[in-house]
Amino acid sequence: MLLDTWLMFQREIRLRYRNRVWVAIDVSQPLLYIFLFGPLMKQFVSHTPGFPPGSMWMIFTPAMMMQVAITAGSFVGIGLLADYRAGVVERFKVTPCRPSAQLMGRILATALNVTAMASMVVASCVVFFDLRPPLVGVISCFAVVSLFAVFVATCSYSVALRLKNERSVSALINAVMLPLLLLSGTLVPITEVLAPKWLYSLSRLNPVTYMMDAARATFRGDLNLHSIGPGLVILSTLTLASIWWGTKTIAQEDA
Repeated sequence: MLLDTWLMFQREIRLRYRNRVWVAIDVSQPLLYIFLFGPLMKQFVSHTPGFPPGSMWMIFTPAMMMQVAITAGSFVGIGLLADYRAGVVERFKVTPCRPSAQLMGRILATALNVTAMASMVVASCVVFFDLRPPLVGVISCFAVVSLFAVFVATCSYSVALRLKNERSVSALINAVMLPLLLLSGTLVPITEVLAPKWLYSLSRLNPVTYMMDAARATFRGDLNLHSIGPGLVILSTLTLASIWWGTKTIAQEDA
C-alpha cells in the first residue's frame, strides 16, 4: 500500500512539474492578488472597524493560502480525465496497485503542490510587506491548508470520475467554487459588524467559512479550541468523508 502510494505520488509530481508554463500560471495567481489587491485591502482595514484580530497581512495571507488550495485543488479532476481518455486508468486495472493508493498518491501530490505555492505566498508577504507571523502559527496554518487541499482535490477527482466530461466538471466546479469563496470571506472577512445580517447568516451555513476562520486563527498563533475547534472538526469530517467517497469511486472504475 505505501509503496503503491509512493509510486503514484512520484508519477503525479513528475507530470505536474514537467509543464513549467502551468506551474508559472499557478504561482502567479496568488501573487497577483497579494501585490495588486493587498495594498488596497490594507487601506480598507486601517479605516474600518470589525475585522478579525491582527494586522491586515495577518488576515489576508492565510486567506490567500486557502484560496490557493481551492484553485489548485479544484481542477485536478480534469487532469485525471486526460488520463482516463488516454487509457491510463484502464491500464491501472491490470496492475496490483490498489485503488486507495492510486487516490492517495494523487491527492498527496496535490497537497505538496499547494503547500509549495502557499509557502511562496507567505515568503512574498514576509519579504515585501514586513509580515512577521509566529512560527507555530505558520506551521499550524500549513497543516490546515494541506488538509483542506486534500479535501478539495479528492472531491474534484470523485466528481470527474462520476461525470467523465471536462466541460461538465469545469462548469460544476466554477458554479460551486465561486459562492464558497465569496461566502467564506476570503477577500474580505464576513463579520457581524461588516456584513448585512442576511449575508452573515448565509456565510455561517458555508462550511468553508469555519475552515477559513481556523486558518486565520492558527496563522496568528491563536490555538484556542474556541477559535479553531469548529473549523478543524468540520474539515476533518469532510476530508475523511471525501476520501471514503473517492476510494469508493475509483474502486468502481477498477471493477
